[in-house]
Amino acid sequence: MIFGKEKSVRDEIVNIGKKLYELRLVVGRSGNLSARLDENIILITATGSSLGNLSPDEIIKVDLKDEEDLKNKRLTTEFPLHRMVYENFPHKNIIHCHPTLINAYFAVCPELKTLTFESKLYLGNIPVVEQDTPAISKPELIVEALKASNLVVAKNHGVVSVADKFSDCLYFIETLEETVKAAATARLFKKDVLDDLDKALKENLSQDTVYLMFSKEHIQAIVDLVNRDEFIAKKGQELDLTLQLAIKLDGHNQAFKFNFEKGKIKSLDSDEDAPFVISAPLEAWELVFLGKLDPFVAVMQGKMKLKGELGKLSRWYVPFSRLFELFKQVRIK
Repeated sequence: MIFGKEKSVRDEIVNIGKKLYELRLVVGRSGNLSARLDENIILITATGSSLGNLSPDEIIKVDLKDEEDLKNKRLTTEFPLHRMVYENFPHKNIIHCHPTLINAYFAVCPELKTLTFESKLYLGNIPVVEQDTPAISKPELIVEALKASNLVVAKNHGVVSVADKFSDCLYFIETLEETVKAAATARLFKKDVLDDLDKALKENLSQDTVYLMFSKEHIQAIVDLVNRDEFIAKKGQELDLTLQLAIKLDGHNQAFKFNFEKGKIKSLDSDEDAPFVISAPLEAWELVFLGKLDPFVAVMQGKMKLKGELGKLSRWYVPFSRLFELFKQVRIK
């Protein structure tokens, strides 16, 4: 008999499998689930199992450090992906499935077009990894993409969602499925609607200067760009964008405080004494400045930390989204 934590996690796997099947996010014997019991021990669904009707013997216990366990022939072909994710992230749960609408959408569209603020806040820019085999043969590409988002699309294959709760993994997938459904529905009403979505956020300014990331010159270049931006100026006036926001590089004692007045950055200080402070390690900030990670989404997913209330900061979601989009126009080295 299995008791305690392991039994509880096994029950969670069975329940989430049924939920995925009920939502038609999995069909037949597709998809796989796994959960971490401790640092090296995981539970994972066996190859050929039906997630909608899992039996106890279709959930395998695996020690990631035990070579004999790793030779188990009942392990799913996607086991290397699950193993690599657990070796690189602290997440406790993984869902890998093949949702119909998501697969159809990304088969013909290279990136996510969001029509609602909720989708943009919770999903951000979904990484899309090229896939040319029936199983994920290059899990390292998925792992790299997971640094920017807890949800990754493997093109022509499916999605990988990671979190500390199965419910959160599922919410990411559900939200993406509904987002692509909304985009498809909008196109019925206006055929070219997707061509102009987020148009204000897609300007590419040519720039020759390259800055050392998080240097004063780098941040000042961002300030100059923001203060020239008509969209931020307009929204800053409309929404009274007047506050202090600091960004901090963890482990380096580097911080910069933007002093906003009506959408303009009136001054830049080298400190973190502000009601709102966004902090993260170097790797996360690099993704932000390259335009691969939205700070709002990163805070929601725990990849960055926020001091202050996200709800209050969200009042200025639109101009700040534009500000974060401008980050990538200042080239870094």
